[in-house]
Amino acid sequence: MVERLIKKIFDVREGEFKVSLWMLAYIFLVIAVLLIIKPTVNALFLSELGIEQLPFAFLLVAVTAVATSYFYSRAVSKFPLKKVIETTLISSIIILIGLGILLSLNVVSGILLYFFYIWVAIYAVLSASQFWVLANLVFNIREAKRLFGFIGSGAIIGGIFGGYLTSILAPLIGNENLMFVASLLLFFCIPLLRKIWHIRVKKNGSIKKHKTASNISEAPLRLILKSKHLTYIACIVAVSVVVAKLVDYLFSEFASTAFTDADELTAFFAFWFSTFNLLSLVIQLFFTHRIVGIWGVGFSLLLLPLGIFGGSMLFLMLPELSAVVVIKAMDGVLKQSIHKSASELLTLPLPFDLKNRTKSFIDVVVDSLATGIAGCLLIFVVRGLDLPSIYIGALIIALVCLWLYFIYKVRIEYYKTFRSNLEMLTDSSKKTKKISTTKVSVVSGMRTVFANGTEAQILFMLDKLMEINDKRFAADVEQLLGHPSNKVKLSAIQNLYFLNSKTMTAKVSELLLIDDRELTIATLAYILSFAHKDKSFVFDAYLEHSNERIAMAALYCLARAAKNNYSLKQRYGLVDRISKAIDKINDRDDSYKEAVIEILGIANLPLFYNTLGTYLYDDSEHVVRTTIKAIGTATDSFLVQLIIPFLIQKKYRATVMEAFKLFGPSIIPLLGKQVQERKQPLEVLRFIPAAIQSFHSKESVHQLLGILTDNDLTVRLEVVRALSAIRASHPYLKFNRYKVVSVIFDECKLHHQTLSAMHTQIIISYRNRTKSKKEITDAERDARTSLLELLERRLDTGLERIFKLLGLRYQQKDVAIAYEGLLSQKQEAQQNAIEFLDNLLTGELKRKLLPIIEESAMDISSEEELQKIKHKIPTELECFKLLLQGNDLKIKLAVLYLIAQQKEPKFLPMVEGQLNDPDPKIRSFALNAFTSLSPQKP
Repeated sequence: MVERLIKKIFDVREGEFKVSLWMLAYIFLVIAVLLIIKPTVNALFLSELGIEQLPFAFLLVAVTAVATSYFYSRAVSKFPLKKVIETTLISSIIILIGLGILLSLNVVSGILLYFFYIWVAIYAVLSASQFWVLANLVFNIREAKRLFGFIGSGAIIGGIFGGYLTSILAPLIGNENLMFVASLLLFFCIPLLRKIWHIRVKKNGSIKKHKTASNISEAPLRLILKSKHLTYIACIVAVSVVVAKLVDYLFSEFASTAFTDADELTAFFAFWFSTFNLLSLVIQLFFTHRIVGIWGVGFSLLLLPLGIFGGSMLFLMLPELSAVVVIKAMDGVLKQSIHKSASELLTLPLPFDLKNRTKSFIDVVVDSLATGIAGCLLIFVVRGLDLPSIYIGALIIALVCLWLYFIYKVRIEYYKTFRSNLEMLTDSSKKTKKISTTKVSVVSGMRTVFANGTEAQILFMLDKLMEINDKRFAADVEQLLGHPSNKVKLSAIQNLYFLNSKTMTAKVSELLLIDDRELTIATLAYILSFAHKDKSFVFDAYLEHSNERIAMAALYCLARAAKNNYSLKQRYGLVDRISKAIDKINDRDDSYKEAVIEILGIANLPLFYNTLGTYLYDDSEHVVRTTIKAIGTATDSFLVQLIIPFLIQKKYRATVMEAFKLFGPSIIPLLGKQVQERKQPLEVLRFIPAAIQSFHSKESVHQLLGILTDNDLTVRLEVVRALSAIRASHPYLKFNRYKVVSVIFDECKLHHQTLSAMHTQIIISYRNRTKSKKEITDAERDARTSLLELLERRLDTGLERIFKLLGLRYQQKDVAIAYEGLLSQKQEAQQNAIEFLDNLLTGELKRKLLPIIEESAMDISSEEELQKIKHKIPTELECFKLLLQGNDLKIKLAVLYLIAQQKEPKFLPMVEGQLNDPDPKIRSFALNAFTSLSPQKP
């Protein structure tokens, strides 16, 4: 019965109940022991040494924690986690027994009290930290989200049990015997740990799954500093601990003033600690899941500092014990419930190895150093300046403001870390290899590929070598000239051209014999690179070569060299040679024709532009492709406009894009002008944004932003897709975010209008189907269905535009994941996407976008559900006016066709307004509608 109830409340699934119960029992015992020894040691310390010594104890805790952390970090790296935890438990039991014996002998004072106070402080953070590291090893992320609330309640119950047990037993059996009770309770943690480890960690091989070699030798502090996420978590822990210690100091000061007897003070502390835990348990059982689940991690983390802030304001107005109890209550109640669950969720995206190395450091060292900072504040500021307690309240308020700032920052990093962690898991092997590579191993690896790699591997390395131009590889590349693949030979000779060795390779003559035009051209270019001042001997030798392929390659090289060299052009009669080559085209095969076309392109002589343009309409696809590329090589603004219409032909599209790249970045403004001035049909213009995007430059972004508000929605969608692609591949390029946000607002307005129109059509369609007495023709029904489909399609593309634009404003991966969840058929995924966006979006964007996103996730199936829509739903007349005022051609045609089928005279005025539209299709449909609506003459 109890098991079924727990499973239902906490969503504990099959196979999870036992291990969850054992984990709950483990943390129950750890915290129960803490709530026995902490009030006891605190009371002894204050009674024997006084409140004045407490700041010095804080400083000693910090110093000891740093030293402890060094040895603990070494132990975690060297020994298994299970052994480290067992050693911690056994040593804690021994210390508790020793404390009990010393108390029985009444010899605990002075230095010993400092020792036990410091040990309790370190035990408090280390034992809890070890448990949560173990929990992250026992449960995966999905299980943790469901079960951390349940097992976390064990800590609160343990606090209640330990506190009340201490308050009852302290006056009856004395503090010394409480230590023996605590050691007995802690002893039971050892078999629990072994059981959990055996049935869950060892059996499932969790430790092997999470064990990684990366970062294993790095110090925890360095790992924390390398991660913004961990840095902000550490800052939150530090500030929260300083605040907690200041609150503790106030609580201890006012309590020790009110209760002078040690046993009474122990009972007072124990009562309130247990009461705080009882209230915390109520919140954990009935509120934590809802608050964390509905409002998210960011809001949940805010509650504790805001509660302390409110209590501190009360203390400033009423500096008494009751006000201090309120501050302590906020700290004690919220910290172990809502704040604890939210804090543990913050670490979920982190890999286990990283958590294992850093969490204990944060929980122990950062916690203790913050304790030391609190001690310094109390010694040198409060006591040094002899300030009254009210100044501590003011200091707490100032620190809470800093705390809130770090929460704001960590909320942003939480989502970033989750995404980057998923990326790291998918290609961790690649990243590990990259980290371990040195400059020497790179050189060695490239040479190994050149010697033994596959064709694809060698070509990849040669491409990379072209970028770095490292002369150390000249000999290796020269060896590749004997490779069986012509592609490898071509890439190798091209690399040698740029490496520019001191002596020319002897294999040139062999390369010229290979029947490959590109390889021949590259070889001749390589030979010319050694001619330096006098290239005549090369052209003299090869322009009249008996092998026509070599002669044509030499003519290509001459055309390229003479481009900016008038004397060379005249000396060898370039124009005459090209004219003669053109005259022979009809007597040769396509291969010869393609060679001539390439020469026409590289020569870039206006005399031959018309000739070059004629080959765009050749019967051979290969010839057309060669011509398109040659026009790109020619870099003439007028000529290049001839190939833009070829974008609509799929078989030539990639070649046109390549030609644009050959033309260079100067083509970008020309392409932008094509869209702005409508110099091409819409079918062509829709491919131009992708062409502009292929340059991935600042000018590309500028031109795309210039046509971002294009009237045609399909062109606008392609522009947004192009900008999104540039942002994904070149994140360093800057975007005008103000313009992007402005366009998002415009898209929101359009989306609302489209959604309103669609809802109007759904209502009318629903009424016609179920309520209308009027007979609806099949033609009208089909027309309305077509309009609805178009509106739905417009909503989908509009939503895509909005999310891709959001990717220009926020992290693209975050937006993409949210978009994918929103499009999911699962309601849970949609709700998670909405919640994610609620945390991601800010300001006016959040206010405008969330209603759209929520409505997009709604399943509209009846008129009653449509009443839940917040915006106004227009009449059909208003709907048609709205759609006809837009710029969507297909929707305008669909509206006019529907009006024609309805035959309602009230639509006649708006139809008349479309009779003079510039678009012939709209005029035609408007005329049909006008004829249908006009009264028939007898």
